[in-house]
Amino acid sequence: MRKVVKRLTFILKVWRFAPFLKDYFLSKEVSVHKKWIGVLLIIGYVMFPFDLIPDYILFLGILDDVVIVTFIFERMVKMAPESLKQKYNLKS
Repeated sequence: MRKVVKRLTFILKVWRFAPFLKDYFLSKEVSVHKKWIGVLLIIGYVMFPFDLIPDYILFLGILDDVVIVTFIFERMVKMAPESLKQKYNLKS
């Protein structure tokens, strides 16, 4: 249950990710290896042609996309340096 609540609060903070992603990819503190992992996760999600649950199933179809995007963002936050996490008040 704790993990579900943590993920829901993370989803509610998704509006913070545009500036976070910009700083993440422009930061000298983040290694090139970690930047490539982030890029590959994003490209993999965009290029993957199948959904776990089809989008025509109203709420559940969108929910699987939200879960996958949340997973990608969580991985990127975990790889980010502490200075970026503190700047955007994100916890891994």
